[in-house]
Amino acid sequence: MTLALNSRLDDVEASHGIVFGGTPRERAKQLCDYLAETAIERDAAGGTPYEQRQAVRDSGLLKLLIPKTYGGLGGSWQEIYSIIRQIARVDSSIAQVFAFQFLMLTSIRLYGSEVQWQHYFKLTAAQNLWWGNALNPLDNRTVARKTAAGYVFTGQKSFCSGSMDSDYLIVSAIEEGTGKFLVAAVPTDRSGIQLNGDWDNIGQRQTDSGSAEFNQLRVEDSELLMNPGPLSSPFASLRSLVAQLIFTNIYLGIAEGALAEGAKYTRSSSRVWSGSLAQNIHEDPFTLLHYGEFWASLHASAVLADHAAGLLDHAWQQTLGLDELTRGELALAVFSAKVNATRAGLDVTTRVFEVAGARATTAKLRMDRFWRNLRVYTLHDPVDYKLKDLGDWALNGQYPTPSFYA
Repeated sequence: MTLALNSRLDDVEASHGIVFGGTPRERAKQLCDYLAETAIERDAAGGTPYEQRQAVRDSGLLKLLIPKTYGGLGGSWQEIYSIIRQIARVDSSIAQVFAFQFLMLTSIRLYGSEVQWQHYFKLTAAQNLWWGNALNPLDNRTVARKTAAGYVFTGQKSFCSGSMDSDYLIVSAIEEGTGKFLVAAVPTDRSGIQLNGDWDNIGQRQTDSGSAEFNQLRVEDSELLMNPGPLSSPFASLRSLVAQLIFTNIYLGIAEGALAEGAKYTRSSSRVWSGSLAQNIHEDPFTLLHYGEFWASLHASAVLADHAAGLLDHAWQQTLGLDELTRGELALAVFSAKVNATRAGLDVTTRVFEVAGARATTAKLRMDRFWRNLRVYTLHDPVDYKLKDLGDWALNGQYPTPSFYA
């Protein structure tokens, strides 16, 4: 572990009653214990978890990616993904909006000028800001019209995860007349932004991944993150790989949470099937076989994810010196990890009931939340396209082409 995450922070106690203290990793454990207390009830309720989001703010963990020079904690990607996965085991909705904090900061770092990203990093650290997402490059319904002072954004965006209760948003639009893709950083409370709070899906129920509307939203030239801008270099194209590895680690965390809950229930409440020669559930050979399969698949996926995170740390440190070869090798590692985490996670969250038993399906346990959360999130983008890219490498030696999704 690096010195960044061994550093102690000032103790904080707020209205939620948690006293945060110790290293970021210790604070993440304190946060997880707190989130676990109400995770089942909040899964049923949906909506915005204001108190829990405040607890994340108070933990100090929103500053993990920001270098110490700018007031942050200077954590590595390996450390950040480890904490994301840890949180996802107990509350994958909070894990998603927490992880998107770093995806938005990544957008600023990769797309903006040196003056811009240093300004926003310092501001985020000093004011403990939480960033929300309204970028969604697949949704082109927001149009930007040029004005004397900048642009005016008008239109809609879907899947705006973490937008509610955020301080700033990363937004995107298509420039009128040119079709150019524009990205900007704006305060969430600015006139012209309407967050609809209309997310009500079967999983990831507290991510606030609903829609936003922009009505003559003023965006100043200084707020545009276009120098060097998206996909301007191998380094700028890292954003999609940061995102893909976020998905991967949340998938893993969800599945690991399901495995832990299933094992806990099996040990305490499951019964041996009448045809078994074992005296108790702990010795039943088929129960052990299934848990062995679960463990092997998740452990292998975790090794792949950790390997990819290490490669990302190396690529991140190269900045504009990053070459296409290094970027390509990283993409292969990230895609391999994502494919395996998706398959292993869906298998575990579905089949864990086979070893926990029929009584584990009682509504009060809501053990189905792990499958629901994973099923919703793994539909973010089809894993088939990652397999196609991996196949193109295996057959033709072609690295994935950098894009907003790869």
